[in-house]
Amino acid sequence: MAGETMNLHQNSQGMEPASHVKNAAEIPVAPPPADEAARQEPLAIISDIHANMEALQVVMGEIKKRDIRRIYCLGDVIGYGPNPLECLDTVIEACDFTIMGNHDFAIFYEPFNFNTAAENAAYWTRNQFEADTDRPRRNRRWRYLGRMQTRIVHKRFLAVHGSPRRPINEYIFPDDIYSATQKLANIFDGLKHLCFVGHTHVPGVFVPQPDFYSPEDLGGEYRITEEKAIINVGSVGQPRDHDPRASFAILHPDRVEFVRVAYDVNKTVEKVRSIDALDNFLGQRLLEGT
Repeated sequence: MAGETMNLHQNSQGMEPASHVKNAAEIPVAPPPADEAARQEPLAIISDIHANMEALQVVMGEIKKRDIRRIYCLGDVIGYGPNPLECLDTVIEACDFTIMGNHDFAIFYEPFNFNTAAENAAYWTRNQFEADTDRPRRNRRWRYLGRMQTRIVHKRFLAVHGSPRRPINEYIFPDDIYSATQKLANIFDGLKHLCFVGHTHVPGVFVPQPDFYSPEDLGGEYRITEEKAIINVGSVGQPRDHDPRASFAILHPDRVEFVRVAYDVNKTVEKVRSIDALDNFLGQRLLEGT
């Protein structure tokens, strides 16, 4: 994806959505904190909510219970799931910064390289945005989507949705340590220290050897050293590591903590089944975390 810090205000036809452009300053996209004390506070990093409100509510509750005041979101707030509007509204209110994921991009522009179920879900999601008769609220959502950037450059880390070199669409899979070693070498060559990603929905840590460590391998946390690392925080709303619990991570001054929380998966599954435009598979897969 060219132009990684561009303002994404035009769709594939070069036109802005009718509901999008006025008073964009009403929703600032907060930069990373410059204050050193703020940088030492724990930071919750979430990703791939995929319109799963039940999972998001439980994750937000866990973050609040831990008295964590800062939240970054690595994208894919919407897509696949049954509650896109509610999830985006929650992220707008709760998160300091939200990166654009490929499903957020698909709603604002057009689906790219999606399978049929994902594409149908994208068009259904867009219709939900346009059907809201509360025009200020509808405009607010479109503005927020359109102002999502593609990366966070923080003093301590880089954060993207997919990969550092293709932040919206490139996957970094655990199997890449065997099948795509040159790809990983190229990615690590351009990395200064730490990078947080989502996109694959599989939590864990890549290191340059190359190697990949799951949270279980690490005892639930990764101790930060001088070594480069790419840290996948997993998925809030659609885990794919055979664990149906919602996944996110917490950045502490000296370590990254991986967190799993259970939620009412069956409630989300039933919501998906009740919407004809959403493939039942998109709900069924939540039960097994695949």
